[in-house]
This record gives sequence, structure tokens and C-alpha cells, in this order.
Amino acid sequence: MMRERAAVYDPEELALLGTIFEQSVATLPPEMQTPANRTAIAKIIFERAAAGEPDLAPLMKFGVVAS
Repeated sequence: MMRERAAVYDPEELALLGTIFEQSVATLPPEMQTPANRTAIAKIIFERAAAGEPDLAPLMKFGVVAS
């Protein structure tokens, strides 16, 4: 079972995470941009951010945030 972590992000960090999320979802074909896939991508992004990933921006150029 995945452990929940609490984190506080400033507005700039949230904006970056939102950009990464939107760009990652946009790389999927339209039929794969389902609510379930969007949720899975969001969870991966937040897990990496909470784990202290030093720089998430490089993920944007690949449109991939797989663990």
C-alpha cells in the first residue's frame, strides 16, 4: 500500500507541477487522456516531487513521468 505524504508547495512549484502535468497529458493520444490516466500521471508527479526530485523540469521535454 502506498504511503501518503504531506507536502507544501509554493505557487511557483505548483505552477511548474501543473505545467509538467498538462504537457505530459498532452503527449497522450486523445483516447488515452482519460480521468484515470490523468490521475495516474498526477500521482506520479506528486510522488516524485514529495520524494525530493531535485529538478522535474527535464521530464517535460520527454512528456514522460514514469516511475
